[in-house]
Amino acid sequence: MEQAPKSLRLHIGIFGRTNVGKSSLLNLISGQPAAITSPIAGTTTDVVSKPMELLPLGPVVFLDTAGLDDVSELGTERLRKTYKVFGQADIITLVTEAGQWGDTEKRVVQEALSRKIPLITIVNKCDLAPLSPEFRDAVKTETNGGAVIAVSSSDPAARDRFLNEYKQALIEFCPDDFLVPPPLVADLVAPGDAVVLLIPIDLQAPKGRLILPQVQTLRDALDHDNIAIMVKEGRYRQALDNLKTPAALAICDSQVVDLMVRETPDDMPCTTFSILFARLKGDMAAMAAGAAAIENLKRHGGKVLIAEACTHHETEDDIGRVKIPRWLRRYTGRDDLDIEVFAGCNYPDDLNSYSLVILCGGCMLNRRAVLSRIQQANAAGIPVTNYGMCISYCQGVLRRVLTPFPEALRAFDEVQSCD
Repeated sequence: MEQAPKSLRLHIGIFGRTNVGKSSLLNLISGQPAAITSPIAGTTTDVVSKPMELLPLGPVVFLDTAGLDDVSELGTERLRKTYKVFGQADIITLVTEAGQWGDTEKRVVQEALSRKIPLITIVNKCDLAPLSPEFRDAVKTETNGGAVIAVSSSDPAARDRFLNEYKQALIEFCPDDFLVPPPLVADLVAPGDAVVLLIPIDLQAPKGRLILPQVQTLRDALDHDNIAIMVKEGRYRQALDNLKTPAALAICDSQVVDLMVRETPDDMPCTTFSILFARLKGDMAAMAAGAAAIENLKRHGGKVLIAEACTHHETEDDIGRVKIPRWLRRYTGRDDLDIEVFAGCNYPDDLNSYSLVILCGGCMLNRRAVLSRIQQANAAGIPVTNYGMCISYCQGVLRRVLTPFPEALRAFDEVQSCD
């Protein structure tokens, strides 16, 4: 991702009048002096290109442009270069100030709408002139429902709050092409390698069918010329022993993760379907770090949100309503944990009362929806993980099943080392 060429990055054009704070805003986003700033109007004379990694979106490139109201001698040439950015940008960020909305801003909006480029408006310098509800509503109307975010680019202390809002808007408005999920297993094993899928058949397994994560993983393995072996937990060790060449990867349902880890050779990578889906649908590193926060529940208790994406009739040993609460209470030793379950689209707007958010695997949600839920938790400062990470942590095997994913394992270890 760090080596991604510019052609594969999400291009974000930054437009606005001279001296409105476009370059200061870019420096605030990047956390470094990427662009020269000055109170002198027209400091930016050419398009400044700043590639960076903006998680959870991944590789992006910001295009900082000259002021659109530049009346200097070179203004015509600068404006010509600035307008060329409309042909490169996947998303437009229009920077203005509270109460500042005239022909300059309207030209940017008109150009973005005519080209069908998503538009995010950032109202800068709000420490000097606060954003009023009336101006926010007027801008949303002018931009056909685009996002409006207030910030002071001169206040680094407000950076986290602003970035969370800005990332949420980017997730909502960026083109689908830039939310393409990574493969399930294709980059973990080579063609011809054996992959063992350990699938228990329990009360929640649909009669005569496999659940969607199992089907998708099987299909991904077959599509990439792997040798897929499916087995129930009682035959797992036998299946491994029958192989002339050791399997390259084992994947299990999270409910039997302790058995898989116990019976898998130490030099053989293994993980779970739910952890694979943490990468496929969301931000795997954030979820790994969130799992480490379960330790705080042991110390302090708290309130936990379990968020399922689908709705179904509760079964006798339901994973979200029965098993995970039971495992959490057993691991933490706290019967007083306050655990709430939300299903389907019924996701709370306010997460501030929770100590931890646990998402399901997300097989019924698209990547945008899962990233949005993660970002909402990040904005509230609440750790977030998913079913597979949570179960593996409570079973004491999360480090083992994260070993195929060094970045996620590093995020998990960093949080643990701080505890």
